Amino acid sequence: MPAPKKVGTQTVALASPPVLLATAAVAGPKEGEGPLRPTFDRVIEDPYCGENSWEKAERRLLEEAFQLALSKAQLLPEQIDYLLAGDLLNQIVAANFAARSLAIPYLGLYGACATLYEGLALGSMLIDGGFADYILIGSSSHYSTAERQFRFPTEHGSQRPLTAQWTVTGAGAVLLGRQGEGPRVTHVTVGRVTDLGSTDPMNMGAAMAPAAVNTIVSHLSDLGRRAEDYDLILTGDLGHYGREFLLLLAREYGYELAERHRDCGLMIFDRQQQDVHAGGSGCGCPALVTCGYVFQELKAGRLRRVLGIGTGALMSPVTSKQGETIPAVAHAVALEA
Repeated sequence: MPAPKKVGTQTVALASPPVLLATAAVAGPKEGEGPLRPTFDRVIEDPYCGENSWEKAERRLLEEAFQLALSKAQLLPEQIDYLLAGDLLNQIVAANFAARSLAIPYLGLYGACATLYEGLALGSMLIDGGFADYILIGSSSHYSTAERQFRFPTEHGSQRPLTAQWTVTGAGAVLLGRQGEGPRVTHVTVGRVTDLGSTDPMNMGAAMAPAAVNTIVSHLSDLGRRAEDYDLILTGDLGHYGREFLLLLAREYGYELAERHRDCGLMIFDRQQQDVHAGGSGCGCPALVTCGYVFQELKAGRLRRVLGIGTGALMSPVTSKQGETIPAVAHAVALEA
């Protein structure tokens, strides 16, 4: 007997769609200079957040996002069934240490920059399955922690190519509930790992765009929908060149996405005024845009149906130095007001 909630090859239709009860977006200083500043709950002016290391600063960003989301929903940590979170650091230490301060039953996630949407997908299925009433979800990144781990220390002063993106400093949190008022998660499409042979760690968009297209096409095909059925099709952090690649690949499948598609990496910064090259990236990129702008637009009714796709490059510094290609994954969540 087939799974009753499975639709097509990769999509799940949620019988009891969970509610986004509250979100929180805590941004870094450069992000606060961008066009989405009014949608953030807080902008941190000190990239160290009063700590003595960048890694501790990132943890602090995530802790603050969690506390803000709980406060908005008027819930205490002991009322939350599960915490689902992750980041870009080795052993997801920002999320692990933030979870230590909350004492909520915790599942650490790693989907690279797709982590927030991976959490939304899993959290929604847990609530729809009757396993939880409340789930707290979050992800974070920090420019300096990511540069140190994945590329070069900032002190090195390396010149970045135009395809490179600026890792966002920020954290986002979502409080999902079984009941309540707010936008709902109606469908989840879990992505397949996709690899077309890209090897350039300074061009994440090229590696992630094929995975995003694969998931978008699967979602629309599974549900018999068109791109026009969504007010917004949002990808996590493809940047300028990745977006162009996505539109080209989607066209080969017969989908014209240009009118509906936007990318968080192109929304969070002003590329004409801020030196971010191809745009923003990192777990904090889709987290800030989704937990700020998208949630507020859904709450206000200016957006009615959004397909959000988290995009993640599943490489590590070790695999890149060994000459491996860059596999990527994309997870989609349909949000409806």
